[in-house]
Formats: sequence, structure tokens, C-alpha cells
Amino acid sequence: MSATLVSGAANFRDVGGLPAGSGRTRSGVLYRSGNLVQVDEAGRRTLRDLGLRRVIDLRDAAEVAHAPSRLDDLAVEVQHEPLFLGSVASFFERDVTIEQLYAAIVDDGADRVVAAIRGILRAQPVLVHCTVGKDRTGVTVGIALAAAGVDRDAVIADYARTEQLLPAERNEKVRAAIRAFHPESVNAEDLATRSPARAMRSLLDKLDREYGSPAGFLRAHGMSADELHRLREVLVQ
Repeated sequence: MSATLVSGAANFRDVGGLPAGSGRTRSGVLYRSGNLVQVDEAGRRTLRDLGLRRVIDLRDAAEVAHAPSRLDDLAVEVQHEPLFLGSVASFFERDVTIEQLYAAIVDDGADRVVAAIRGILRAQPVLVHCTVGKDRTGVTVGIALAAAGVDRDAVIADYARTEQLLPAERNEKVRAAIRAFHPESVNAEDLATRSPARAMRSLLDKLDREYGSPAGFLRAHGMSADELHRLREVLVQ
């Protein structure tokens, strides 16, 4: 749960230290963040010092081309698992709620969510990121943590923490763009700048209703019992 300053990487943090029954999530295993386009030499040095071995990038090809990760000579494996099918702009144009967005991610991108979580198992330390580190990252990391047995309230709190970590200057620019391009939108500011606890709670409740649990969602889309056991071993001590 500690914040690690990686120069140029917004919303970068370790998800270690979260309560999981009688245990806690391991530190130095799973990190989450926004994009890495502004990571400088000092930031790369920090990533190197963390021993990062794998990066799971949840952005689509257009986003990656527009804002390529600045990993340079870091010896990391990069796994691309785009979680938005269609343009990001379409969510703003359709004025979907944040709950509807998360439902669409798990309904339309279940195989990619599973592939991303399998990536966590393949090599650690591992970083999961998207553009802001809020929605696609929030959904993927939230499901992984919940399936590994992390306490529900802690999963929700880790997700909600993003809102306090997004730079105020960035948020103001985003709000100005929303007012200019989507003046009638009701939900765009939520989608772009907020991570309300209710959104993660709604997603986890949906997985409970439809699959019995977040782990049940992963099983229904191909994860084995052995993989789920390994996920808990990797993430929880």
C-alpha cells in the first residue's frame, strides 16, 4: 500500500500490505501505475532498483503509439493486453457511467483480464498499468486481489486511493477538455478523474451475483484451480 516515487510515472504504487484474512499482500511483488511515457532516467533507475521483471500494458495500440513507454534499456518483458474494445472516446460520447464502463470491461474483455492476471503469475515483480492507472488497471488489479483473498474493503480502498494520487493540474486540464468537447455529459468527469469506492463495490458485487465470486469469474473464463492457488501464493503472505 506504500507509494513509491518513480520519477515521471503518475499514480505508481505497491499493493503490498493489504489485509487478506490472517495474512497480508506481499510488498515488492505487484505494482500499479499510469502510463510510463514521461519516465526519466531517475525513474528508470528506480524501476531497475525495484527489480521489475514484467510490465503488463492494458492500453490499445493507438494509445501505445501516441504515448510509448520510456523503458529504454530496462530488461523487462512487456505484455500487451488491451482492455478497451473500440476507442476510449466512445465511452465519453455515449456518456456511460463508471459502473457501466467496468461492467463492459469484464463482459467484453474477460479473456484479456484473465490473460493479464496470468501475466502476474509469470514473473514478479510485475507492474500493471494503463493510461491513468485508474479504470483498466483498477479492474484488473481489483479482481486479482479479490480472487487472491484480499479483504473486500481493502480491495475497494486500494482502488479508491487513485483519486487522491492523480495530479490536480492534470485533472483541471481534463475537465477543461470535457467542458469543450462533451458539454452535455453527465458522467465524463467521473470517468476521467474519479475512482469512487461505489464503482469497485458495484463491480465486485456483479461478479458475486454472476459467478459466485471474483475467483469464480476467473474460473469461468479459463483459470484453473492451481492458477488461483498460485495467485494467492504469489500475492499473499
